[in-house]
Amino acid sequence: MESIKWVGKYMRPYWWRVFIATVLVVIVAILNVVSPLIGGMIVDDVIVDQKAGLLVPLLIAMIIASFIRTILRYVYQVMFERVGQNALYRIREDMYQKLQELDFSFFNNTRVGDLMARMTGDTDAIRHAISWLLYNVLDNVLLLVSAIVVMGIIQWQLMLSLLVVTPFIGILTVILSRKANPVFYEIRESFSRLNSMVEENISGNKVVKAFAREDYEIEKFNKFNEDYKRRNIESANVTKTYMPVLETLAAFLSVITIGFGGFLVINGKMSVGDLVAFNGFIWMLNTPMRNVGWYVNDLQHFITSTYKIRELLAARPMIPLEKRQTTPTIRGIVEFQDVSFHFADDPETEVLSHISLKAVPGQTIGILGETGSGKSTLVNLISRFFDPTEGRILIDGQDARRINIRELRKHIAIVMQDVFLFSETVKGNIAFGTPEAELERIKQMARIADASPFIERMPDQYNTFLGERGSGLSGGQRQRISLARGLMKDPAILILDDTTSAVDMETEVKIQHELQDVMQQKTTFIIANRISSVKRADEIIILSHGKIIERGTHASLLAAKGAYYKIYLKQLGESEEEAANDGTE
Repeated sequence: MESIKWVGKYMRPYWWRVFIATVLVVIVAILNVVSPLIGGMIVDDVIVDQKAGLLVPLLIAMIIASFIRTILRYVYQVMFERVGQNALYRIREDMYQKLQELDFSFFNNTRVGDLMARMTGDTDAIRHAISWLLYNVLDNVLLLVSAIVVMGIIQWQLMLSLLVVTPFIGILTVILSRKANPVFYEIRESFSRLNSMVEENISGNKVVKAFAREDYEIEKFNKFNEDYKRRNIESANVTKTYMPVLETLAAFLSVITIGFGGFLVINGKMSVGDLVAFNGFIWMLNTPMRNVGWYVNDLQHFITSTYKIRELLAARPMIPLEKRQTTPTIRGIVEFQDVSFHFADDPETEVLSHISLKAVPGQTIGILGETGSGKSTLVNLISRFFDPTEGRILIDGQDARRINIRELRKHIAIVMQDVFLFSETVKGNIAFGTPEAELERIKQMARIADASPFIERMPDQYNTFLGERGSGLSGGQRQRISLARGLMKDPAILILDDTTSAVDMETEVKIQHELQDVMQQKTTFIIANRISSVKRADEIIILSHGKIIERGTHASLLAAKGAYYKIYLKQLGESEEEAANDGTE
């Protein structure tokens, strides 16, 4: 019932369509009674009593009833389909909005394939229930009720003899429902795993081909595919166990009608015409009984799908986007006060431990450290992708948790290490955060990021449409477009996360030179693996296992001859004397 109530709220705006369509279903159910009754009248009045003049009017009445029934059935089917599509539109809209609200914590623990299954297969199961299952169940219930009523009026003893079969059908339906529910849930989970595997393989197809692992991936896919097939066969086995019994019970209705009905006709308790009419109503009992198994299957599919979608809609972000105190302008003063952080699902592992630092507009902070030292997590806390588990982060002297999160992010630009470009034009990608920007400004930012030379060689230059995730571009080209996109925001706080790792040293020097003017009024954080990217920073911090182990300027850190000094010698291959000279320049 919870699933039906939940779907009901999406159908409520279209209640008048549902009401009219339901009325039409009732009318069609009444018209279904007409043809068998007329058939009985033709036998008794026209054939037995020789009233030939009634034949044409009765046939015309039968044709008109059939014609009206066909038209009305078409109308209510279209109306239910419209309600289903409209409800589905609103459900998908809510789901997509929810996905925009959820934070990194949710996506870190949820498979992409599972989300795609909810957005496609699960939503379609709901549309199917509204647009097809709803009116068919209603239609079949009305068929059953109207048949029982009219058959009872014609010959109540024969009608009661037919109802002997119905308790067995009810018991089988309950058993089928209980067995089908867990099976459909497992089908849904298996489909989600299959989706995730395929999505991952498509995204990583270059890696697969580079390592010649096609056979391995095919074998892995076959395992997921085999599991999905097995789950569906289990569902078919449940159905095949009970459906033949239901079909057999439904077939008994005709046997009872002919056998007991013939006995009643012979004994003068029923006319031949009534028996013909009665036999004409058998399909109205047969159809619901034959279909009940399929409807149970569809209903269980519907319930499983609504459960998965309701689960998504009920998810709550750890950092909600509700309205908070607004901050019209942010200057960009960032201060970490004894900040520690661990992920919610792994509280024992501290990613950052007691970090304290301060940066002001015009200042650049360089961040170095081995992989997994917490560099990216550190800057993610500034944008509140996560919140500190201990300590606090101040923005312009105010706790970041008190600032409207969207207002905060409008003043921060992150050029991420994992570059993502949309299936959009070059211009659209660069102006993603500022869609109203003029082309001249887009070109200016592209020049600063050293992206304009290769963009202007493209067939349509800035109007060139990029493939999925920027396919066709090199890693360095994607990084430079991503950098231009970040600079377009003209943010108070600029975060560059290993932004030039995929470009050559000469290009990196050009980009750094162009960035000098841009960064003068901004608070800039640069995460890098190359010392050449951070050596001009006002302060450089070295992270190890989530802790700051060294901090200072390029010169002071070289003079200290600690971790930074060792990295310097390894990367640049210079002697200690040359390192000392570099530190005094």
